[in-house]
Amino acid sequence: PLPTMILLHNFFILSPRGDTIIAKSYRTGDNVGAHERSHTEAFFRKIRFWDGVATPGISDQSGLSPTASDGPLPAGDDAPGEAAERRGDAPPVFIMPDGLSYLHVKRNGLIFGCSTNRNVSPCTVVELLSKIAKVFKDYCGTLSEEAIRKNFILLYELLDEMLDYGYPQVTSTENLKSFVYNEPIVVTPIANTGQMVNPKTASASAVHKPVIDSVSASGKKATTTNQKNEIFVDILERLNVLFSNNGYVLNSTIDGCIQMKSYLAGNPELRLALNDDLVVGREKSAGAPYGAVVLDDINFHESVNLSEFEYAKTLQFRPPDGEFVVLNYRLTGDFKTPFRIFPAIEETAPKTIEISVLVRAEMPENHFGANVTVELPLPKCTAAASCSLVTSPGTTGAHAEYSAQDKKVVWTMKKLPGNSEQTVRIKVTLTQPCTSMIRREIGPISMNFEIPMYNVSNLQIKYLRIAENMPGYTPYRWVRYVTQSSSYVCRL
Repeated sequence: PLPTMILLHNFFILSPRGDTIIAKSYRTGDNVGAHERSHTEAFFRKIRFWDGVATPGISDQSGLSPTASDGPLPAGDDAPGEAAERRGDAPPVFIMPDGLSYLHVKRNGLIFGCSTNRNVSPCTVVELLSKIAKVFKDYCGTLSEEAIRKNFILLYELLDEMLDYGYPQVTSTENLKSFVYNEPIVVTPIANTGQMVNPKTASASAVHKPVIDSVSASGKKATTTNQKNEIFVDILERLNVLFSNNGYVLNSTIDGCIQMKSYLAGNPELRLALNDDLVVGREKSAGAPYGAVVLDDINFHESVNLSEFEYAKTLQFRPPDGEFVVLNYRLTGDFKTPFRIFPAIEETAPKTIEISVLVRAEMPENHFGANVTVELPLPKCTAAASCSLVTSPGTTGAHAEYSAQDKKVVWTMKKLPGNSEQTVRIKVTLTQPCTSMIRREIGPISMNFEIPMYNVSNLQIKYLRIAENMPGYTPYRWVRYVTQSSSYVCRL
């Protein structure tokens, strides 16, 4: 249970444009809870034009960066590190000039925020905001601005049950069902890269169903009695890799999880089996067979029964309502990275630099990287830069351009097939002769991507079954593997 000392004064949800979609005030008093619109507007401007000042009294009277009111500052007015600091993201917690601490998280472009004048635990409040976002997604089916606007009556009802006078109460999707009487209005989910996956292996729209009976936008009721018994399983891995300038891996970790969303009638007990050769603990890897999956550590959802995990690598559990994480795992050390980056820099003239970046996809040919983005920062004294591409067959949507405002090259590919190489060549013209200090301003190269139906750790789900014998009960099981980049960086 959350500590009772947590007390929120305001809760709000802002759109990516800063519009207030949901706002609720729990405390009124001297400058507390009054003018909630002006509070949220000042908060949004603060995080939109972050000035690197987390406490009032150091910046101007309004608590906002001069960028917010006076427009962009000239290039020469900032201290050397200040401009870079202002381009960064705002921290999840900071104090505003009204004396309140503001905390926020971002989900699908939406900002879930709150304010308080108590000395609360930031981690606990951030977890509370994340829990509220998860519950809203479970009950609306999808988390988007349109879904929140169409279901604001339901969401205010949920808020009344989750927060009582600013104190957290019930935050479980399952326990809230008995208190909620409004029906959600289903909206069409936003298209994403999941549509590029084979439709036979993943159903992109069915997973966005609400956990309770709903109505469509036209008013037609869709009850859960005629819905199929389905369960969706995602094996999601996020890669953190650091390369040297010659393509060698300096540091590499995998943060993975198995997520589920169940629409099974009767909430039956499930059995989920993982690899037979799974080893948990780096110290136990010495006696593991060749090719075994070795995880550094692992943690499980509270509902998982681990009585058969040690010898059979089988989990037993009754899935709770809504989306939940069955287990989290971490893997460090050597693993085969899906992409390798090989940069090269050559000074062809005192004021001209030629840079080539080769990206090699080392996964099998039947897999591909989706929405690949490679960014290369250039020196501040860059006058112009031109890009040329050398692409392999099968690559789609390849494009590279230089952004003069951000002083970086952005290289994008809609689809990058496995076992192929792509190269971008950049000719950079400088306003002054190149020095060692200017060369240090180049890079590092960062890469973002998503690889559907592929995982690096080789953690596999052998089977997912219903533990009890239920004749005629044939659920649909959808299993999807997704690999994403968390921090994929190459030094220069």
